[in-house]
Amino acid sequence: MKIAIRIIFCTALAFIGYGYYIKNAAGNEGDKWVGIGVLIIALVLMPLFLWHRYKNKKLTDFVLKNDNKNIENTENQ
Repeated sequence: MKIAIRIIFCTALAFIGYGYYIKNAAGNEGDKWVGIGVLIIALVLMPLFLWHRYKNKKLTDFVLKNDNKNIENTENQ
């Protein structure tokens, strides 16, 4: 999965770089390629990365509940 995420990241960066190159050389055609790269990052790469990082974790450890809160000592306030 790490390799797939890295390949998608490099591909998205290549789209963005190519878009900026075309934008400086030819004109408005590069905006399309930059947009495709950003969409790949936002709609494909980020969900894959989050799923990869949290697939074996207990998400209840990250949720703050009243039972898990440390009660502060407020006697001197």
